[in-house]
Amino acid sequence: MSQTLINVDVTKSPKDQPTPLHNRWHPDIPAVVSVNPGDSFRVECIDWTGGQIKDDESANDVRDVQLTQVHYLTGPIHVNGAEPGDILVVDLADIGMLQTSEWGFTGIFDRANGGGFLTDHYPDAKKACWHFEGIYAQSRHIKNVKFAGLTHPGLIGCAPSMELLTEWNRREGVLLATDPDRVPPLLAPPNTENALMGQLKGKAAEDAAAIGARTVPGREHGGNCDIKNLSRGSRIYFPVYVDGGKLSMGDIHFSQGDGEISFCGAIETAGWIDLHVDLIKGGVAKYGMINPIFKPGPVEPHYSEYLVFEGISVDEDGKQHYMDAHIAYRRACLNAIEYLKKFGYSGEQAYLLLSTAPVEGRISGIVDIPNAVCTLAIPTGIFDFDITPNASGPVSANRGKETVTS
Repeated sequence: MSQTLINVDVTKSPKDQPTPLHNRWHPDIPAVVSVNPGDSFRVECIDWTGGQIKDDESANDVRDVQLTQVHYLTGPIHVNGAEPGDILVVDLADIGMLQTSEWGFTGIFDRANGGGFLTDHYPDAKKACWHFEGIYAQSRHIKNVKFAGLTHPGLIGCAPSMELLTEWNRREGVLLATDPDRVPPLLAPPNTENALMGQLKGKAAEDAAAIGARTVPGREHGGNCDIKNLSRGSRIYFPVYVDGGKLSMGDIHFSQGDGEISFCGAIETAGWIDLHVDLIKGGVAKYGMINPIFKPGPVEPHYSEYLVFEGISVDEDGKQHYMDAHIAYRRACLNAIEYLKKFGYSGEQAYLLLSTAPVEGRISGIVDIPNAVCTLAIPTGIFDFDITPNASGPVSANRGKETVTS
């Protein structure tokens, strides 16, 4: 087993962890540990909300979650010899759950507090809790479903340079100015409230927090890309922007569907990652790299049969749009939800399920004007009953109930 370089304690708050965590991106956040190219090691991560969500029968915690606190990241890790322009090669050798946290949660965020991909249809906070049986997950809130997880870090990346951070803030500020009062908001701008800046203290921490990038989206450095295939055995090639690279990670997902559509849409949990790091000197220029590149690992759930739902660039009101893949994927998701409702699931249960189960999302057509075509494929083997169409029609039953707010 790899040596554990960074431990966490899920019984403590994020600010009281044995090794300082951070929840903003800024080049001045000091590294908490150093490693050499060729080293293998383990790090631990708390869940992305820092313990705000509980394993209970209320969605009040999802409704009231403080999004200025997230995501809590383990790191930064300084890789000796890494310089701007290098490629940091990161192998995810293994990933697992902390023994003190063998459960997870999935949420639909309230429209006024983050929302989600289908927030216009499902605007209220809801939650499902999951418990793990080895590689499998089941939920008392979504019955008759069991599936193998493809565990991965939703968020992993290197620190930005000051130049890159400035560019993020510039371009995102331009977008925000187009509709600053939108609900849910267009993006999460810098905000000093609840900023945790690692080992930075005092005025230095305050100044960095004032311009530090929020961790919500993925960007050129990696970050919160929520790629479900970055699991055991994967290799990621990151562009390096600062000395040491300053690698950070968190947001452990036991399982996730393509798109993580409900926003808090994976099975969120605390866990550990075994890593191996190396360098390709001058690799960014050699390979013309702009964003990270990755090789999926050989470990994934093997489901042989899928039911595939199609969506096109025609919105719910019947309006034709030109090659709009966002609308097409939304329609594919909504078509799948309406189908699953015929078997007794609520719309919210189906929404949560599509966010967490190993569903496959695809852009299937992007050239045949005027419609982009997107598909969403549900593995039929995750259900303990037949969901395929037949002459007898769907059988509706009690499938449990997602938690609601009070």
